Amino acid sequence: MDRGSLHRVTAASAMGNAIEWFDYGVYGYLATSVGNAFFPGSDSTTKLLSTFGVLAVSFAIRPFGGMVFGPLGDRLGRQRVLVLTITLMSLSTAAIGVLPTHATIGVWAPVLLVLCRLVQGFSTGGEYGGAATYMAEYAPDKKRGFYGSFLEFGTLIGLISGGLLATIMSASVSQDTLNAWAWRVPFLVALPLGAIGLYLRARLEDSPVFDELAKRGETSKVPFRETMQYWRHILLLIGFVLLLNIADYGVLTYMPTYLNSVLKLSTLTSDLLPVLVMVGMLAVITPIGALTDRIGRKPVLLTSCIGFIVLSVPMLMLMGTKNLVATTVGFAVLGLLLVSLLACIASTLPALFPTQVRYGAFAIGYNVSTSAFGGTTPLVVTALISATHNTLMPGWYMTAAGLIALVPILLMPETAGESLRGRRTPGESRAKLPSMRRSAATAHQ
Repeated sequence: MDRGSLHRVTAASAMGNAIEWFDYGVYGYLATSVGNAFFPGSDSTTKLLSTFGVLAVSFAIRPFGGMVFGPLGDRLGRQRVLVLTITLMSLSTAAIGVLPTHATIGVWAPVLLVLCRLVQGFSTGGEYGGAATYMAEYAPDKKRGFYGSFLEFGTLIGLISGGLLATIMSASVSQDTLNAWAWRVPFLVALPLGAIGLYLRARLEDSPVFDELAKRGETSKVPFRETMQYWRHILLLIGFVLLLNIADYGVLTYMPTYLNSVLKLSTLTSDLLPVLVMVGMLAVITPIGALTDRIGRKPVLLTSCIGFIVLSVPMLMLMGTKNLVATTVGFAVLGLLLVSLLACIASTLPALFPTQVRYGAFAIGYNVSTSAFGGTTPLVVTALISATHNTLMPGWYMTAAGLIALVPILLMPETAGESLRGRRTPGESRAKLPSMRRSAATAHQ
C-alpha cells in the first residue's frame, strides 16, 4: 500500500474517535451547565449526579451497539459500517445543542437528553471496535503499534478540542450567559466535524485483510455465533479494558469536575490543567506506540498497570495539597500511565481475534467493559466521595482496577509483529498459524 493511502486511512479512523471524545470532553467540562439546563432544584451535587447519571445510561446501550454493528462489520465489511456510526454519533451530539431546557418543556427535557445520549451510545458501540480493527488491518505488521497509536491520538485531539472550546466559552461569557445558551455552542460544533469525518470515510476502500477473506468466501455466515466461540479471549479483553476505561474516564473526563468541585480549585485552573496534561500525552503517544513495535506490547502494558496499582493514591494525595506544582506533577504522572495504555489498544486488542470475527469480538468485549466501568466512573466516584467524604476515592478506584487488570494482561499472548490475516479456530494461538499465513504476513510487511 502506498503511504498516502495509509495516511488517509489513519486520519479517517482517528476522526471518529476524535468526535466521540470531543463529545465526552464537552459534556464533562460543561456538566454543571448541562445540569442546570435539564434538571430542576438547587442542590448542585444532585444536579451533577443526574448529569453524570445520564452519561452512565448512555453507556448501558453501548454493548447492544457492539452486538449489532460488530457482527455486521464482520459480514459486510468495516468501511460501510464506520460510515454509518460516524454519522449517527455526530448528529446525536449536535442534537443536544438544540434541545429545549427543563424550564421550557419540563420533564420532557431530560427525557430528550437521555434519548440523544442513547443514540450516541448505541452508535459509539460500533465505532471504536470498527475503527481499531480497520486501522490494525491496514497497518504494516511491524509498524502496527506506531500507526495504531494514532487512533488514540484522535481521542486526545477530541478531548483537547472539546475542553478548550468549553474553556473558551466559560472565559468569554458570564456564568449566567453560559447557563442560558452559550453551553450549546460546543455541542453544535460536532456537526461540521462529523461532515469532515464522513467525507474522509466515504472515499475509502475496505481493509485488504478483510477483502482477502471476502474474496475467498470465508467471511462469517453467522458472525455473532462464531464470535462467541472466542469467549475466553473476550473475557481477557474485558478484564484489561476495565482498567483502561476507569483510568481513561477518571483521568480525562472526570478530572476537571474533581479539581473544581472536590478540590475547589479555580474554574480556569480546573479546565486548563487537564488540557496541558493531554498536550503532553499527545507528544509521547506515537513514540510509545513505536516502542511497542520493538520491545512488544506486554512490557508497556505491565509497567502501566503496576504504576496504577502503586501510584494512583499517592498522586491523588499530591493533587490534594492544592499546590499548583504538586497538583500538576500528580496529574502528569497519571497521564503518563494512561497514555502508555492508550498507545497499545489498537495494536494489541484486534490481534487477539481472527479476521472473520475481529470487529464483532472486539466491539462486544470492549463495550461490555466500557458500559460497566467506563461511563459509570464519574458517577461512581462522585457518589463514593459524597458517601465517604474521602477525596482519595478516585485513586483507590484506579488501584483496584489495576489489580484486576493485571491478571488478563499476564495471560494475553504477545502479538507484536504478527500477521492479522486469515481465519483460525477457537483456542488456536497466533504463534501456531499455518506457514501459508506466515508467508502472507511476510508479503504484507
